[in-house]
Amino acid sequence: MIQTEDMEFAPRVITPENTVEDSDIDVTLRPQTLHEYIGQDKVKENLAIYIEAAKRRGEPLDHVLLYGPPGLGKTTLSGIIAHELGVNLRVTTGPAIEKPGDLVSLLTSLSDNDVLFIDEIHRLSRAVEEILYPALEDRVIDIIIGKGPAARSIRMDLKPFTLIGATTRAGQLSAPLRDRFGVIQRLELYTTPQLTDIIRRSAMILCIPCTADGAEEIAGRARGTPRIANRLLKRVRDFADVMGDGQITKEIASIALSRLEIDNLGLDGLDRRMLEMIIRGYGGGPVGLETLASAIGEESVTLEDVCEPFLMQLGFLGRTPRGRVATKLAYEHLGFKLPDHSDGAGEGQLSF
Repeated sequence: MIQTEDMEFAPRVITPENTVEDSDIDVTLRPQTLHEYIGQDKVKENLAIYIEAAKRRGEPLDHVLLYGPPGLGKTTLSGIIAHELGVNLRVTTGPAIEKPGDLVSLLTSLSDNDVLFIDEIHRLSRAVEEILYPALEDRVIDIIIGKGPAARSIRMDLKPFTLIGATTRAGQLSAPLRDRFGVIQRLELYTTPQLTDIIRRSAMILCIPCTADGAEEIAGRARGTPRIANRLLKRVRDFADVMGDGQITKEIASIALSRLEIDNLGLDGLDRRMLEMIIRGYGGGPVGLETLASAIGEESVTLEDVCEPFLMQLGFLGRTPRGRVATKLAYEHLGFKLPDHSDGAGEGQLSF
């Protein structure tokens, strides 16, 4: 029982969020140029033109907003942009900039045409955003000195710079901040062939023997996310070292991922528990998110932010005004028989 509780609170292997374990290999595996960067072809093509145009004019690149699901390479892409421009990169996060003074210190320390990368930019406080508006638009910041009647405003000029903002929730950005980005790019989930190339590249860098079909087996279960693919590569390597001769083959990868409870579509135990509860406990739905979270012993925000996007992308889950419902595809994947009643899942109550 103790082991089960520990497993319940352990981080998910397939979470797209960054973990402490990921930081050990992130620096090693990050590509340095657009040519090395795999996938996101449309984004790369556009950025290559913008970067070359900025370099020819001798101007800083226009401010860039990168958005999309976590783990797709927004931080990596910001480093590539700075490298291609031949300038310095300063990295921070929205929650780390607590006061306007923190942002002022960052902006005034930048050199000509430097890149400032702010991850989770949607979490900036309103007071910090107010400082950022004139900095982005006019390259100035206004500082208030003193208090009361003696207070006065001083305007400081900033050196030319490029802000790169990254967010998983573009809808939470305020309209004034979003409008000040000249380049807005969405990063899409990766295809299995693209992830296979990424895994083979990572395996080569980390000196892990890996066959093409072994890489493809891992890629097919990585939920379209490079961060998850690289994490699974490390876990499968452990099984290959202990259960095989050290080489990752399709058979070893399949055994390892099955032991990790990750099926052929990338669903893990939490995903299946969520779908099974909707099907078994609530007749396929609809069921409210809070009720569902209580039933399976998870936080509602975990289900909404981590499980739902991928399940909806696969067409296994739908949202209705009355709650969440399991679709016909979910029934088929989990091996359940569709209900006979007319309001059952997959019989007209969902529209995509």
